[in-house]
Amino acid sequence: MTQPRTRHPRWLKVPLPAGNNFQEVRRLIEHFHLNTVCQSAHCPNIGDCWGKRTATFMILGEICTRNCRFCAVHSGVPRCVDASEPARVAEAVQKLSLRYAVITSVTRDDLPDGGASIFAATIRAIKKVAPSCSVEVLIPDFKGSEQALSTVIAANPDVLNHNIETVPSLYPIVRPQADYQRSLSILALAKQQGTITKSGLMLGLGETLDEAIAVMQDLREVNCDMLTLGQYLQPSSEHLPIDRYVTPEEFNKLKQVGMNMGFLHVEAGPLVRSSYHAASGFDSIEG
Repeated sequence: MTQPRTRHPRWLKVPLPAGNNFQEVRRLIEHFHLNTVCQSAHCPNIGDCWGKRTATFMILGEICTRNCRFCAVHSGVPRCVDASEPARVAEAVQKLSLRYAVITSVTRDDLPDGGASIFAATIRAIKKVAPSCSVEVLIPDFKGSEQALSTVIAANPDVLNHNIETVPSLYPIVRPQADYQRSLSILALAKQQGTITKSGLMLGLGETLDEAIAVMQDLREVNCDMLTLGQYLQPSSEHLPIDRYVTPEEFNKLKQVGMNMGFLHVEAGPLVRSSYHAASGFDSIEG
C-alpha cells in the first residue's frame, strides 16, 4: 500500500543543483561508469556536495540484496563484481583532486566476503594514486563477519563508518534483514582494531527522543568516535512514511547531548547524511 508524501518544512528546502563544478563531477562519474549514493539514495545535498567537488562513491554495483524500507537504492539480484571498479574510483578521486573520499556500497549478501575485498582494493587504489587523500568507508554489516571487517581494516581506511540507522524497536519495520546488536558489534570490533569509527542515525521514523538518546549511549559504550544525526526523508510513496519532522532546534540539542557523552564529533541537522561535511568532521578530530 502506498503512502502519500507530505510537504517538507522550510528548513528542508534546497536549491536545484547547478554550476560548473556540479556539471564536471557529473561528467566524471558518467565517464568512469561509477555509481554514487548521492544519486542512488536521492540525497538532498547533491548540489551542495558536487558543487564543492565531493561525492560519495558507491561500489559493488547499484542493486542491493536487502530491502530496507527507508532506502531508495534498488533491491534484487546484483550483477557480477567488476574487478576494474577500484581503479576507476581511484582515477576519479585523482581527477577531482579530492583530499577526502567517502566509499560506500550496496549490501552484497550474495558474496562470500560481502564485498570486503573490493572495499580493500578500492582503499589501496586511492592511496596509491592520491596518497594525500584520506579515505572513509561506509560499510554494510558483512553479516557480522570479523574476517570481512578485518580485510577492510587491513587496507588502512582513515575512518570506518557503519550506520546504526534507527532505534532497536523499529528494526523489524525499518531494517528487517539487519540486527541492532550485530551492527553495534561491527563498530566495537573495528574500534578494537584501532580504527576511528563513525555511525549515523535517522530521526523522524517513529522513535522517541529517549530511544534516540539510548542508541547514542549504546554507540558510546562501544567507543564510537563520530556521529551523524539527520532527518528521514521518504524517497517515494512506496517507502516508509515520515512520522514527524525534527526541528533544527531539536537537532542542536541532540548534538550537545552527544558531545557531552564524549563523541569527538557530532554532525546533526535536518539535511545531515552519513558523508555530509565528512572531511571537516575528520579534520576536527585530527587537528
